[in-house]
Amino acid sequence: MRLPRLGRTAWLAFAVVVLLAVSVLLGSYTVTVPDFVRIVMAQLTGGKRIPGASFIVLETKLPRAVLGTMIGVAFGLSGALFQRMLRNPLASPDVIGISSGASAAAVTAITVFGASGAVVSGAALAGALAVAALIYAISRSQSGGGGNLSHGAGNRLILAGIGMAAALGAVVNFLLTRADIRTAAEALVWLNGSLNPASWDRAGVLGVALLVLVPAVAALAGPLRILELGDDAAAALGVRVGLTRLAVVLTAVALAAVATAAAGPVAFVAFLAGPIARRLAGGPSLPASAMLGALIVLAADFFAVNLAPLLLAGTVLPVGVVTGALGAPFLLWLLVTANRKDA
Repeated sequence: MRLPRLGRTAWLAFAVVVLLAVSVLLGSYTVTVPDFVRIVMAQLTGGKRIPGASFIVLETKLPRAVLGTMIGVAFGLSGALFQRMLRNPLASPDVIGISSGASAAAVTAITVFGASGAVVSGAALAGALAVAALIYAISRSQSGGGGNLSHGAGNRLILAGIGMAAALGAVVNFLLTRADIRTAAEALVWLNGSLNPASWDRAGVLGVALLVLVPAVAALAGPLRILELGDDAAAALGVRVGLTRLAVVLTAVALAAVATAAAGPVAFVAFLAGPIARRLAGGPSLPASAMLGALIVLAADFFAVNLAPLLLAGTVLPVGVVTGALGAPFLLWLLVTANRKDA
């Protein structure tokens, strides 16, 4: 007997909770469940702390796992929104240039202005939003304006985004060649997407953003389902097509932008989450995409921090390297299967 879609999504949510616990309790520093409870209770009540363990758990492992979960949720929702609205599995922030806009702005801040920390995150957020606005304007101008983003205009948006990503990639490479070695190394760490700078401050900012954006996604879920029937059918059912598409684009861009600002462009999470969630849930599901995004980030980070050093002589990988390694073969598989269907 096949589980209903809601049941499958619930199992994905349970898997996220399990993997979150594994990330906090296991790894290079192992913590038992009773010790974890004592550490948390001591923090909440002001009781006696366990020296060393309290810092490792509460200031390193727990904020890292919480931030990774929220980043995965944000990227998963962002990718699913783009893919469902444009009806194209290639429509994700990684592919259409939004992540590249964040990267170019952040690298400019690091290499040209010597920025760090919150300033880099702010620059990444501004860069993602600016590039998204430019890509959307290009796609609308080519379709004659009017506010609607038709299927053909959606394809133009993807092509414009790919071109923009290529141009911004060249800008990033130029900036890195002009920077000194130390600054270039700092920029490269950010470009790969990493949870190493995770802190409660970053998690708090991202959490506040998600408190606004996740309800917006929930409000758009119904109109988005109707929009998938086609523009004419949606308009006949009372959906304001142009306004709904614009709201979906703004929400998806904001989700990708805040996640990128928090940890850098963690590659291919938004691209992977939607199609895999569709297969596991038995159909398109925004909650399943969010859970899948969190699972991908948590699993990739656990591998990068705890298993990669055993395989690569002590080398700790940024989480974006692992997700990028997962995304590349999936993209090739997607292209091969698409060619088979066309044939």
